[in-house]
Amino acid sequence: MNFFNWVRLFIVFHAFAAAPSFFLLTDSFTELPTNFLDAAKKPEVFDWMVRIRRKIHQNPELGYEEFETSKVIREKLDQLGIPYKHPVAITGVIGFIGTGRSPFVAIRADMDALPMQEMVEWEHKSKVPGKMHACGHDAHVAMLLGAAKILKQHEKEIQGTVVLVFQPAEEGGGGAKKILDAGALGKVSAIFGLHVSRDFPLGEVGSRSGPMLAGNGFFEAIIKGKGGHAAIPQQSIDPILATSNVIISLQNLVSREADPLDSQVVTVGKFQGGSAFNIIPDSVTIGGTFRAFSKESFQQLKQRIEEVVIAQASVQRCNATVNFLQDQNPFFPVTINNGDLHEHFQSVAGNLLGVNKVNEMQPLMGAEDFSFYQEVIPGYFFMVGMQNASHEKLEQVHSPHFKINEDVLPYGAALHASLAVSYLLKHPQDIASAEGKYHDEL
Repeated sequence: MNFFNWVRLFIVFHAFAAAPSFFLLTDSFTELPTNFLDAAKKPEVFDWMVRIRRKIHQNPELGYEEFETSKVIREKLDQLGIPYKHPVAITGVIGFIGTGRSPFVAIRADMDALPMQEMVEWEHKSKVPGKMHACGHDAHVAMLLGAAKILKQHEKEIQGTVVLVFQPAEEGGGGAKKILDAGALGKVSAIFGLHVSRDFPLGEVGSRSGPMLAGNGFFEAIIKGKGGHAAIPQQSIDPILATSNVIISLQNLVSREADPLDSQVVTVGKFQGGSAFNIIPDSVTIGGTFRAFSKESFQQLKQRIEEVVIAQASVQRCNATVNFLQDQNPFFPVTINNGDLHEHFQSVAGNLLGVNKVNEMQPLMGAEDFSFYQEVIPGYFFMVGMQNASHEKLEQVHSPHFKINEDVLPYGAALHASLAVSYLLKHPQDIASAEGKYHDEL
């Protein structure tokens, strides 16, 4: 064999040796886009999300009562050809896009409303007296469905499974805990969740690594005295006076017992007692919330709330009982964002929006039942800005005047989709597990 033939053979050999790298560069992993913002802004996606959001907004349902909301979700998933499990945690829906095999990554939306009367006058105002989507969960559902619509178009390129979690009862009901207790996320290796925010401009996001939102619990106390005529108080035992002292003492738990560098909150938001100007009632009921950023501080607050209520009531000759309502409203853990997922979020959001649009947040005393997922699955929670400087200032969540800037919907949908597929690209599945379709491995 002459010299030139040896050269040709050498080139051919190295070309074949390099073939695996060539095919890796052109396989489905690199064909799958990771920036879906333009897709989410297309009218066929954006207008579709707006219609869904408005329909849900007009028909708000409280925790574990989201039957019509769940029906709307299932109808849209059916139209998209996305399989799902239902019911999960009473009204929840768990959808699947991809191979049906590992790796599994979840994206979550809550779907319950609040017991509030909407004060915003607009065409799609709540039709249900005393109920309102005042926390943006209607938008969260629309965003997750928007992400599902986009991802379904790329399903053949997805190596792994995106799990769509439509969760009931975030507002105190602990729907996330019920989703976990049902075993619905058994093999999920990461989960992402979001919340709309008026505190960031449209097109910007905010989050942080580590503790982000506080642990939360509720309490209700009944202070019993002896009713009578207001003109002869000496013949009564006044529970209103006793309860007033209880509330003042509860405020001292944070101001005088807590470390000033350890953020804590005790708020009494409910006071029910008396029915007339000239009658001392038999009893008064109060209720509130307590919050902290560590389990130790949280348990200390719980113990001291009970001690203070009972002791202060007894000073005024009253009896008191304290109920922490854990059967209806389980204590929420601290929302703690995984450090590795924080880096992933910064990379994906920076690519999607620009690195200058990704903000580092300070911890907030608000609470989120997304924290239940984070106790058992690496999880990441973030805020999506919706404030438009050229429009009116939006009200804070849980206000009867709360509004959604619907221009936020594409940003939430695109972030959901981009975070999920980028995660799967970074955590490729074992080739041996790739056979089959929608095998119920989860």
